[in-house]
Amino acid sequence: MISNHKVAYRNVASKYYAFHPDEIDKAIDDFRMILEGSGLHLSGNMFFSIISDPQSEIMTAEIFLTVKEDTIKGLVDPKEDVRFRSYFTLSPMVMTRIMENFNYESQKRYWDLIGYLQVNRLEQDTPVFIEYKTSMSGVTYVEMSVGYRTHIGKGI
Repeated sequence: MISNHKVAYRNVASKYYAFHPDEIDKAIDDFRMILEGSGLHLSGNMFFSIISDPQSEIMTAEIFLTVKEDTIKGLVDPKEDVRFRSYFTLSPMVMTRIMENFNYESQKRYWDLIGYLQVNRLEQDTPVFIEYKTSMSGVTYVEMSVGYRTHIGKGI
């Protein structure tokens, strides 16, 4: 676990989706088509936050894609319900990295993150965020993070 992690991006478009967990690729593709169909140019970063209980049959997530443009105003149809942030930053976070077996490891690592917060008396401050990344050598991996704040006072 790495504490004091930070998630930070510029020019981020996002949209909420509800889907079966094995259909996340369809949701990502749908969002990509909405943005590209609106004339936006993706800049290559994709991440999402898990809003619902991770054990739910239907997962609710906010999917984030970075774009080269510094606004989406006048480009994306408002009916699409796409949000835009010129800056997106979350800190502090605790992060774990998954290098392989994502489907198997993600459930385990999710609970590892939650357990880390409890053991260290940290309060969860954000949903869990999943970032897809590629190393300099071309290896794809995932960083799973959750924002936290320290407990105030002696209780709990």
